[in-house]
Amino acid sequence: MNRTTLSLIAGSAALAAVTAFASLDAPAAPGGSTVKAAAELPVQRSGLLCPAPSSSDIAETSYTSFTPVTKGAPGDGKAALAAASEKSADGTDASGGGDGTSKGGKKAARPAVTPKAPGTPATGDTSGGDAPALIGLADGRYAPGWTVQETTKVAAGTGRGLLGVTCSAPDTEFWFPGASTAESRTDYVHLTNPDDSAAVVDVQLYGKDGQIKSTVADGFTVPPHSSEPVLLSTLTAEHQSDLTVHVVARSGRIGASVQALDDKQGGDWLAASADPAARLVLPGIPKDATDVRLIAFTPGDDDADLTVRLASPDGLITPAGNETLHVKAGMTTSADLGAVTRGEAGSLVLTPSDGSVPVVAALRVVRGKGAGQETAFIPATAPVGARATAADNSGKGTTLSISAPTATATVKVTASAGTEGGTPVSKTFTIKSGTTQDVAAPVPSGLKGTYALTVETLTGGPAYAARTLTSTENGTSAFTTQTLPTDHSLVPVPQTNEDLSILQK
Repeated sequence: MNRTTLSLIAGSAALAAVTAFASLDAPAAPGGSTVKAAAELPVQRSGLLCPAPSSSDIAETSYTSFTPVTKGAPGDGKAALAAASEKSADGTDASGGGDGTSKGGKKAARPAVTPKAPGTPATGDTSGGDAPALIGLADGRYAPGWTVQETTKVAAGTGRGLLGVTCSAPDTEFWFPGASTAESRTDYVHLTNPDDSAAVVDVQLYGKDGQIKSTVADGFTVPPHSSEPVLLSTLTAEHQSDLTVHVVARSGRIGASVQALDDKQGGDWLAASADPAARLVLPGIPKDATDVRLIAFTPGDDDADLTVRLASPDGLITPAGNETLHVKAGMTTSADLGAVTRGEAGSLVLTPSDGSVPVVAALRVVRGKGAGQETAFIPATAPVGARATAADNSGKGTTLSISAPTATATVKVTASAGTEGGTPVSKTFTIKSGTTQDVAAPVPSGLKGTYALTVETLTGGPAYAARTLTSTENGTSAFTTQTLPTDHSLVPVPQTNEDLSILQK
């Protein structure tokens, strides 16, 4: 592209910006305003990052990609996932070479999964302990609501069980209450950099007495298009059962997830908590949970006093002996809730008892007893909003839990076509205020393969949701839970009118 062309493009862009500014900033006309309400339009580009699934040689990992059909989305586009340190998703060499090879001269591996057209999920799989992290890009009709699920089965060893994570968008800050450096735990924070320049990342640990001095003072440098797992126990000699991990990118953007592996209680991925807030909802505690532990942290200078309630099928109740939780500023606080759901669906609702101090929180949930125990994590999450999606569902191994803690909500749940066939089906549910329901989620008619569940809030709310997958591994009931925060598939775009007179002033 020559300089003249670039100059014309730059001039046109500046003119468009000035025109839009003039229209938005113009004085109101008599009897009305020139500023119209913002329209919500589909996003045109999405990025997702999937951490390296496992270091176990017997790991079996599947990936499921799905984009819901979005009204108003462009008719074209594409989506692709590529291995970190090999090729970026747009086809350029991520390792810095121009010959299509990765580090060490190896040819880039085949894609873990090739996304299909919106409305139809696609799946792929891999095995062993050397599967890389993935970097994904989608544009056009593939971008709005693009969801990728990574699910791993590990039959034996530390962290055995079912591990699941929803691949996340890059960001600059993450909070992970629920991590640990206990002797029985092996926890890693996975840092993935999708961009063309290096990212510098700080990993801070907060225990029961405050921030823990790290052995790494200058942060971690994550090279472009690469992923780095950081073992938390290498950052401190202290063994603490409950930690909050704070990940901050000093430069660049990253994806971050914590892989929590236990010697006896299995393991799972710990997704980031919702941004610090005074009120939090942690949805979808399995009805047969044998032990639930709440971990909370407040990053500010003030202590937080929280009221703890369980949204059950019959309404909000207070767990006996755990009516409130006092969270000291800068210190990780935990509370054992035991078998809090007592055989019924439940979601934890945290509200301020006094004042309004932002907190982050997560639940460590255990199912089973003795040698058959398995663990999963439920972080505080954002509401479903207009739409949220969970991929990689099966007909019998999926439980969808929906909560409406403050107001009755009507939600629509759509089961997509299957990866190998089937017809989409939708159902509508009304969730009463203050309750949680494990709904009878629809299953595609003629299902072949796995499918996606998309939840939409029609009226009322806010509604919060979580999906639990279960399977049996060597006689042990394994499970993993993912929350369903809003997919941010629509963005507000101000309505503007051209006003070229601004150029004459």
